[in-house]
Parts: sequence; C-alpha cells; structure tokens
Amino acid sequence: MGILVNDKDVVVPGEILAEGMDFVPSGDVFRDGEKLVSGRWGLVSVSGRILKLIPLSGKYVPKRNDLVIGTIENVGISGWRIDIGCAFSASLLLRDATQEFIERGADLSKFYDVGDYVMCQIVKTSGPKIIDVSMKGPGLRKLGPGKLLKVAPAKVPRIIGKQGSMISMIKEMTDCKISVGQNGIIWLVGEDPKKELTAVDAINLIERESHISGLTDKVKELLEKRK
Repeated sequence: MGILVNDKDVVVPGEILAEGMDFVPSGDVFRDGEKLVSGRWGLVSVSGRILKLIPLSGKYVPKRNDLVIGTIENVGISGWRIDIGCAFSASLLLRDATQEFIERGADLSKFYDVGDYVMCQIVKTSGPKIIDVSMKGPGLRKLGPGKLLKVAPAKVPRIIGKQGSMISMIKEMTDCKISVGQNGIIWLVGEDPKKELTAVDAINLIERESHISGLTDKVKELLEKRK
C-alpha cells in the first residue's frame, strides 16, 4: 500500500501510481477502487498528497483563462477571427479588443490586421466551435517582429517550469524577451542573434527531453556553455 512511483517518473496509460486512500488524484490521474491510475502518457507530479500528470503528448484543448498566441486570419465588421492552432478559430470582439474607444464603422485593420500575431487570453469556451478571447489584461498585446516556435502543447508546462522558473532562467541568461502560449506557440526576440539561437536551442532541448530527470541542470549547462 502507498505510492508506487516517484516525482517526475514517466508513466503510461493504465499504470498504477498508488494504492490506498492516502493520496488524492488530480487531472489525468483517476481513482479505481483503492488504486490511483494514470489516464495518459505523462510525467508524474507529486505535491504533498496530490498526484497529477504533466502530459507529454496530445493536441491543444482550449480552456478558459489560457494565455495563447494566435494570428489574425480575418477582419470583420464587429471583430476579428484568430487562428490559435485548433480546429476552429477564436473570436475577438470589439469590447474585448483594446482599451481604446473604437468608433462605429472604423477600419478595424488599423488595430489588428491579417497576419498579425497577438498574445491573448481565452475568456469563454462553449463547445469546440465557440472560443472567445480578450486582449485586455497584463501582457496581452500585438507581437512585433521576432522568432516564432511551435512546440507540442503538452510540453509547455515543462518549458515554463514551476512558477515560471525554467523560462525565467532562459530569459535572464540570453537577454531575450519570450512569450509562451499554452497552445504551443512561442514568440521570442533578442538584440543578439547568437543569444536568440541559444534560447531557441534551450527550448528545443526541453521539448525533446521533457521526460528526462535533471532537465533543469541540462538546460543551465547549455546556457552557461554558450555564454
């Protein structure tokens, strides 16, 4: 009886993680009688009595309050349509678009035009076809020129790290500005092209080896070697 895995172990669907009632399932961990079972391929996270998984695969599923990076794909009369990497695009309405006053009949492309990349927040989901986003909030903005990376959405928590520790380390050691969307799109820009490349390599390393223990040390070693 008790826990059968360690923090950051890689587990597969159906694997028994713990037995007994001492631990509580969360997220993709479910209870089967007195057993806690993994619901997908992922990385075990043990926080006190709570067992949950950090997924290592899977498509992005929009959730309320998620921060995502998308591209404007259509400018309409009453708002914009944004591609956020899902089967259906998201809607940005006038009331959620900006703090500025927009006159009726204004040319909305002056605010966000087709092809612009934006950092926005999901404020409503109602089934797979209705996704509303907002541009009102800290850090929500139109993104300027920079590099765009696409990673598996399931790897985003590892790229961000606990309380933002991993991405903060990359920012500090490369002097790059980096925005991470929970839909797996990352925007970054730096004044030094070599440091930009180092940041890209660090992110690629995390995505490639997200299931391996000691990842933080590996990333730090790469960043220090390139300094």
